[in-house]
Amino acid sequence: MTAAIELDGPRFGPKAGAARELVILLHGVGADGNDLIGLAPHFAQALPEAAFVSPHAPFPFDMAPFGRQWFSLQTREPAEILDGVRAAATHLDAFIDKELTDHELGDDRLALIGFSQGTMVALHVALRRSRPCAALIGYSGMLAAPELLAGEIKSRPPVLLIHGEVDEVVGFPALATAEAALKASRVPVSVMARPGLGHGIDQPGIGAAIAMLRQYLGAKDKA
Repeated sequence: MTAAIELDGPRFGPKAGAARELVILLHGVGADGNDLIGLAPHFAQALPEAAFVSPHAPFPFDMAPFGRQWFSLQTREPAEILDGVRAAATHLDAFIDKELTDHELGDDRLALIGFSQGTMVALHVALRRSRPCAALIGYSGMLAAPELLAGEIKSRPPVLLIHGEVDEVVGFPALATAEAALKASRVPVSVMARPGLGHGIDQPGIGAAIAMLRQYLGAKDKA
């Protein structure tokens, strides 16, 4: 097995004291961790005592002189994407384990939030970890090899998928494909289609994520 590459990236919060939750933000291809950390103050509305981290993906983007990637997209054949997601999973799994250990938290205090390629990796990893995370939120992504999920799934965290109806990068039909596969594997999934939105994140999508974080993590603080 290939050794995991140690990941890191920009961080935000908590305001004081030890973190009670951990939120990991996973950027898309060609960006880096700085692309999503700006969302942390919005999500902190629901989780003011959370630690947020947005790791840079492990590899340089191979189609531009800047940016990072979780895996190459030069070939977009389904088998190549699956191989890429599986390879990226090694690095993300190790990062999750280290962050949870460093913060002395369990998977039940973890939320994963991905965009595009980050969503693909988040879905693959979260559904195959031995313990479910508290919540997974994916923007503008897809589920790699949906036909394999039923035979590989280990965890069933609540999932929210948000997708623009005019997404020019990851086609909108990917939302329905992922939803069907997740439901078939008994994963509690909800979806949000955004009319007029391309490959991006808008304010209603941010609001839906805040509500989910408050429901599945923030509510635990009050229990």
